[in-house]
Amino acid sequence: MPNQKVLSEKQAIVASLTEKLQSASAGVLVDYSGTNVATDTELRKKLREAGVEYSVIKNTLLRFACDNAGLEALDSHLNGTTAIAISANDPVAAAKILKEYAEKKDSTIRIKAGFVEGKAIDAAGVTALAELPSREALVAQVLGTMLAPVTGLANVLNANIRGLAVALQAIVDKKSEPAA
Repeated sequence: MPNQKVLSEKQAIVASLTEKLQSASAGVLVDYSGTNVATDTELRKKLREAGVEYSVIKNTLLRFACDNAGLEALDSHLNGTTAIAISANDPVAAAKILKEYAEKKDSTIRIKAGFVEGKAIDAAGVTALAELPSREALVAQVLGTMLAPVTGLANVLNANIRGLAVALQAIVDKKSEPAA
């Protein structure tokens, strides 16, 4: 039986982790067993640059936090070595980076599961999430789609005006020609 100090420290970790899970836009659970230090350091740096918090948490503590956050569906994935990447703002950042590392030829990182906006997803769902374009790319696509009709209308109106100007110029030229 753990002493009171250790127990209160663990409760504080679970409370903090629960808060992070509830406020996060997305997260990914990975099995990192066999990953060498150089790869792990490179991965952590890339995740940090993307604003993703990556940490290794004991499965028991993570299970309590997931249950408190309403993510009980992740409990079955909390065995073996587990690390969690939590993204507060960009729901695809963690998934993209971890998928990239998991697909490397000599990678030992394996995606277990994840969550988006409070809903648990399996490894295939994380992969599908990683294949989505970034937020900026989606915004650009929407804006391009919205501007296409306006641009088309401007081109049509410009062509009509240009055609009218050419026709008027032809009439002027014909009338100014000396009669033969």
